[in-house]
Amino acid sequence: MGFLRRKVPSHLIRIHPHNATSKDWVILLEAGTIIGPSPERLRVARATQERKIAKKYNVWLRAEHYLVVDGYDARIHAVYFCPQLYKYDSEKKLVPLQGDEIGRLVANALEGGIVDRRPWYEPAEKLPDQPIISVPLQNDYDSLVVEMPARNSSTPGAKDGNRPSKVDRGVPSADNA
Repeated sequence: MGFLRRKVPSHLIRIHPHNATSKDWVILLEAGTIIGPSPERLRVARATQERKIAKKYNVWLRAEHYLVVDGYDARIHAVYFCPQLYKYDSEKKLVPLQGDEIGRLVANALEGGIVDRRPWYEPAEKLPDQPIISVPLQNDYDSLVVEMPARNSSTPGAKDGNRPSKVDRGVPSADNA
């Protein structure tokens, strides 16, 4: 049945139909492009709630949904969906995080699972069998507390450089009530 398969362009990423209509953040992470010593191995290439969806039909006329990401390269990019996250401000009120902050939290959570690869490749090489980030995600949780990375004390507006911030998905729990 391999002859019935159609080749999908590389800038189309197959997604679940629920992600096609959700208002979750689309986080595009990039790995393997930072050369030299760097404190971070993952970079947030794009974080947005806007998305362009392409709908294609397979041989049995079932709809398949694809996310259109210009410049997507499976060798260095990984796409994640994330709901709106919140943090507590100084007055203990929940404040929504911006896309880059959410992307940074996702990148920090996944940094341990990055596969080391050389940034160059031969023209005849095929796409790798293993994704650039290969760490299992925790899928079942009602509430999640993520420690923010320590900031330098020289950062303007930082009161306590090592004080972690709580991130909550908006579901009250015994930990943060």
